[in-house]
Amino acid sequence: MASRSLGGLSGSRGGGGGGKKSLSARNAAVERRNLITVCRFSVKTLIDRSCFETIDDSSPEFNNFAAILEQILTHRLKGQVTWFGYESPRSFWDYIRVACRKVSQSCICSIENMENVSSSRAKGRAWIRVALMEKHLSEYISTALRDFKTTRRFYEDGAIVLGEEANMLAGMLLGLNAIDFSFCLKGEGLDGNFPAVIDYTPYLKFTQSSDSISSDEEELRTLGSSGSESSTPENVGPPFIMDENSWFNKCKRVKQKYQLTLEQKGYLEELLRLRENQLSESVSQNKILLQRIEDSDLAHKLEKEQLEYIIVELQDQLKSDQSLDQLSAEVSLSQSSLDPGPSQEGDGKQDTLNSISEGKEDTPSLLGLCGSLTSVASYKSLTSLKSNDYLASPTTEMTSPGLTPS
Repeated sequence: MASRSLGGLSGSRGGGGGGKKSLSARNAAVERRNLITVCRFSVKTLIDRSCFETIDDSSPEFNNFAAILEQILTHRLKGQVTWFGYESPRSFWDYIRVACRKVSQSCICSIENMENVSSSRAKGRAWIRVALMEKHLSEYISTALRDFKTTRRFYEDGAIVLGEEANMLAGMLLGLNAIDFSFCLKGEGLDGNFPAVIDYTPYLKFTQSSDSISSDEEELRTLGSSGSESSTPENVGPPFIMDENSWFNKCKRVKQKYQLTLEQKGYLEELLRLRENQLSESVSQNKILLQRIEDSDLAHKLEKEQLEYIIVELQDQLKSDQSLDQLSAEVSLSQSSLDPGPSQEGDGKQDTLNSISEGKEDTPSLLGLCGSLTSVASYKSLTSLKSNDYLASPTTEMTSPGLTPS
């Protein structure tokens, strides 16, 4: 019996431990889901508000978003262990300063050197504002989340930055790059003495069905009749009354949004008209250029054909000149072979010139004359002179006393 009771006791203890673990896991999951959901709502309200006014430190939507982001980045953040082994709380700025050092053109150093910001929490809040004004908040968060080793060193298991919600966070913050923020880094918003508190009321909405409203009226009427005569159904008002100011503000916002949409529509139409005109001009210029290219191609083809025709003519002319030169050489050779007399006379004349060159000094005129007599053309001219009796015969030149060798 004792063993059975001890076994049952141990089993109940084990079941209680499992129930505590499941409850803790459920609470952590609900906490993560709530923070991510309310962060998405805050981003949407910021984008909606930026259409009508500039977002600065006085905007309640921004203050709520900054508080939500601070809560997300401090979710399950490990404390800093001191020399005595105690764990002191730390701010998310310690993690951002280490994990975002690889971001190009980072603002980490400038925030570290700020004189009016001393505490770690205030520096973290200043970093949120500077990153939003630089439109790099999503880039900072993405870079920090990619450094998984550093993230594991700063956060405990079950933190938002270690779960699947981290990727959703980086994607949500990307839409804030379209907003122009204007912050003062010397205001009360950077006070690091008080933790940030999230206001959930702007994101809570409850719509009651008509059946539920009628049942509530019946219940109130029953309670009023059974209680006292003073509590009559006529004195019971409707459970849900909209304020006139809220309706007026909502109508004003819708009107402003409509006017902004009309202005954007007109701007886009004018821009479209301008782009269409530019496109038509570009098309016409393209046609003109294509026509010029076709004309130049045609002119180049004609010029190429003309040059080819000229080259062919020159080649034909060169061939005809070569054939004529060859024919003239053959004719001269045939004449020399058929007429031996003039060749003998030419030999005699050559001997006479040789004797003259032996007897007298060589002069350029004589050398030129000798060179001219050795050629075929000189021979032809010589025969013509002989036929005209302008040149004496070789026999008379040899017998003349002035040309005899001394």
